[in-house]
Amino acid sequence: MTDMASLMEDRAAAKVISDKMQKPVDWDNPKIARNIKKRYAAERRFKMYGLSAICLALLVLCVLAGSIGSKGYTAFFQTHVQLEIYFDPAVIDPDGTGDPEVIGRANFDGLVKGALQDKFPDVTARRDKRNLYGIVSGGASYDLRERVMSNPNLIGQTRKVWLISGDDFDMLNKGYIDADIEESNRRLNDQEIGWYDTLVAEGAVEKHFHSRFFTSGDSREPELAGIWGAAVGSFYTLIVTLSLSFPIGVLAAVYLEEFAPRNRFTTVVEVNINNLAAVPSIVFGLLGLEVYLNVMHLPRSAPVVGGLTLALMTLPTIIIASRAAIKAVPPSIRQAALGLGASPVQTVTHHVLPLAMPGILTGTIIGMAQALGETAPLLMIGMVAFIVDIPGGALDPATVLPVQIYLWADSPERAFVEKTSAAIMVLLAFLVLMNGFAVYLRKKFERKW
Repeated sequence: MTDMASLMEDRAAAKVISDKMQKPVDWDNPKIARNIKKRYAAERRFKMYGLSAICLALLVLCVLAGSIGSKGYTAFFQTHVQLEIYFDPAVIDPDGTGDPEVIGRANFDGLVKGALQDKFPDVTARRDKRNLYGIVSGGASYDLRERVMSNPNLIGQTRKVWLISGDDFDMLNKGYIDADIEESNRRLNDQEIGWYDTLVAEGAVEKHFHSRFFTSGDSREPELAGIWGAAVGSFYTLIVTLSLSFPIGVLAAVYLEEFAPRNRFTTVVEVNINNLAAVPSIVFGLLGLEVYLNVMHLPRSAPVVGGLTLALMTLPTIIIASRAAIKAVPPSIRQAALGLGASPVQTVTHHVLPLAMPGILTGTIIGMAQALGETAPLLMIGMVAFIVDIPGGALDPATVLPVQIYLWADSPERAFVEKTSAAIMVLLAFLVLMNGFAVYLRKKFERKW
């Protein structure tokens, strides 16, 4: 009887609710109108807050990009000075044999200094001469050597040659040194400013595209420093990282998602993988320092060690993204393959993985982009060394773009400021391209179910 009474009460309550729901709404009721107005106002405010957040983020991004671009674009151009060089045979090839070894040992730096002294014969004091020689970079002599080695007919001739300028002279020409402020507050004195004005009046000062920035390695001289060595080091490091993290990460994701039994062990493994994705990158650097350098005694500051360290950091990201992509494949695909007689391994390799590959590749590229921008773990394993030569392999000493940016940002010379900003622009361009490639893969291969 009690159950019957409860059932009757529930039916009566449901009938009352149904009657109220079927009753037409009185839209002219002031209370209902006020509530509707409040809800619409709240919706408009919510949209406004979202739009404001997007606009603020875009504004900050534009300010950051503008600040980096305004400081870095000048690094793509370098000041050159035109001097009249006499390729003295007595200095370059005193024996007249044309031996490349003899020409390579010639004092081309003396030819540059002699041309500067001929240009400004009134400079006699030792200190003034040192300042005068600073107009032209120390690397100009190497450019002259390469020019003569490629064309020995220049020996004995007098030619007007454009030579790369020193860093302070370059900063003056680009406007980073104000000639109007007090002499004690700038790096160039009035005499050096006068030399600059003389050369400008003669049309002997120009800015040319600075190809050396993209083709040479690091240097103590800002005007000679380039990013190619760091870019090659980043390439080898990412190749090692991808070669290890991609197959291991995908196989681990396939096992955990398709074959692993659901027990306490796999639960612990999954929790730890998720936790590793949030571990600070410097912890992986400490692990690489201890395991790869102190225990395995691998070469310090080599891309192979950097790649091994970044592979540890990238693995959790690839595993999580791969598991999500595999889980997104409809169960009906697996059931159909198994129903037609395919084994579980054939089902995964022939059907599940091809359908999940766009998501797997997207996660992998995002993980590699993260690895490309990492600095802290590479500092811990010694990839902060000053490397001039271009690395020829994964075992050669090298640095990477983020560490190169760190080194230049820590340099006292003003010219390295623009080098730092320019290198950041190049790194950001790589990151944007990698993320854009990930979006392209997603759009191209994504299947709608």
